[in-house]
Amino acid sequence: MGLGEFSESDVIVELAKIFATDDPRILLGIGDDAAVIAPSEVNSVITTDMAVEGVHFRKQWSSAFEIGRKITAANLADLLAMGATPSHLVAAISLTGDEPLAWIVELAQGMAHEARRCKAPIVGGDLVKGSVVTISMTAIGYVKNPILRSGAQVGDRLYVSNIPGWSAAGWHLLSHGINPESLASSKQAKRGIQQFCAPEVSYEAARLMRNAHALIDISDGLMTQGAQMASASHVRCEFSAAKIEAIDEFADLAQLADEVNANVWDWVGAGGEDHVFLAAGKDLSGTCIGEVVTGDGIAIIGLEHVPQGFVHFN
Repeated sequence: MGLGEFSESDVIVELAKIFATDDPRILLGIGDDAAVIAPSEVNSVITTDMAVEGVHFRKQWSSAFEIGRKITAANLADLLAMGATPSHLVAAISLTGDEPLAWIVELAQGMAHEARRCKAPIVGGDLVKGSVVTISMTAIGYVKNPILRSGAQVGDRLYVSNIPGWSAAGWHLLSHGINPESLASSKQAKRGIQQFCAPEVSYEAARLMRNAHALIDISDGLMTQGAQMASASHVRCEFSAAKIEAIDEFADLAQLADEVNANVWDWVGAGGEDHVFLAAGKDLSGTCIGEVVTGDGIAIIGLEHVPQGFVHFN
C-alpha cells in the first residue's frame, strides 16, 4: 500500500526507530509477525481504546504529537484505574494517504512520549489505509489484586486525584471558536485547550490510590463514572458541592466558565476525557469530595443544577 510519496515500509522503518526499546520484558518487538513478551507471575490486565478523526480529535485543533499522546493516555489511565502496572502497548493506525511522513512521525513520537511516562513500550501494531485517521490501541499490564468498580463500601470516603472539568472547558472553547487571547482568563483558557488536546494524566496519583476499595478513571464525567461505581458496588455515592468548590482550581474553572457563558458544573460534573481518578476508601491520597452511603445512585449534595455535558457519539 502506498501512502503518498512514500511506502508503508518507509513508515514502518520510522516507527521501528521511534518505538525501539531495550526493555528486558520485551523478548521480541517490532520487526516480525508478532511481538514476544516475557510471561508474568501475576494477572494480566488488558484494555483497548479507539480514536477517530472528526469524533475524538481534529487536526485543526490538535498537533499530531498531541493526538498521539491523547490516545495513549486514555489506555494507560484505564490500566492504572485497575491498580495495574502498565507493561506494553500495541497500536493500529489507519491513514488516508494524504498525511506527510513528518506528521506520521510526530504522531508516533507523541505516542512514544506518553508511553515512556509509564515505562510501557509500544511493541507492534498494524498500518492500513482508510477514509479518515483512526488510531486503535491496546494496553497490557499486570496486577496481583485488581481494584474494581464494585469494591466501594458504606462508610468509605470518595476522593479525586485532581479536579475534573479542564478538558470539557477546552472543548467548549474550541467548538465555539473562542480565542483564548481574547479572554481575561486567557491562562485558564489555554490550560483547558491543552488538557483537551493532550490531557496531562497524573499516573503517580493513581499509583498512590492503590489501597482504595474501588477505583475508576473519570473519562466519561464525574456523574457518569460515579453512577457506575455506585451501581457496581450496590451503594450510593454522595458528592459534596462545597468540598468540590473548595478545591483550589475550581475557582479558576468557574472564572473561565462565567466569562464564556458556560455553567462550570457542566464541566466539572459531566465533562469527559479528563482521565482524573475517582477512588473510594479510607484515608486515601487525593482530595475528599464525598462519601459512600447506603442506598443507590448518586447526588451532588448542595447543588440544584443537574450537570449536562459529555455524551459518547455526539
